[in-house]
Amino acid sequence: MDKEVIIEKINNFLVEEFEVEKDDIAPEADLKETLELDSLDFVDLVVAIESNFGVKLVGEDFVNVKTLQDFYNLIENKLS
Repeated sequence: MDKEVIIEKINNFLVEEFEVEKDDIAPEADLKETLELDSLDFVDLVVAIESNFGVKLVGEDFVNVKTLQDFYNLIENKLS
């Protein structure tokens, strides 16, 4: 799966599942602020990634994830 497909898929489920405004989605946007994540939303995000991409994520995976670009890179790396 190439990077553009990964980004499009992530952006689509952010809009549909997390009700993020499409205009708020930018690679440099802060992940927690953009998604307004609390601990329950974080679990939902992990489940959404697992169901959409078939990869398992753990808390340690998110240590260096600050922006949406970091998040895209995380998923791309998990898929490779």
